[in-house]
Amino acid sequence: MSLSTLDKLTSRFDAQSAQGMDDVFQFHFSDAGSHYLVIKDGTLDIQEGEHDDPSVSLSLSTDTLKEIMNGEVNGMTAFMTGQLKATGNVMLATRLTGLFPSD
Repeated sequence: MSLSTLDKLTSRFDAQSAQGMDDVFQFHFSDAGSHYLVIKDGTLDIQEGEHDDPSVSLSLSTDTLKEIMNGEVNGMTAFMTGQLKATGNVMLATRLTGLFPSD
């Protein structure tokens, strides 16, 4: 994931939507390695690498993530067409667009 993508996620983060959460989103990018987001009680921490016990793991390209976050592609459509693979608490992944709303 490029630094600009990380910056965009950080700037779009809605702390109010993350109140009461204690979850880890693991991303395995086909074109940028692995990163994870730790969301805990309205805070966001983005780390490179793999988390020991993520709540949900998502495998996709950075382009697919950008399209989902910008509303160009529906996350469920990406999942059904194989652009996105998910394990763990798959329903948690549906909260991503609410946690990082587009402008």
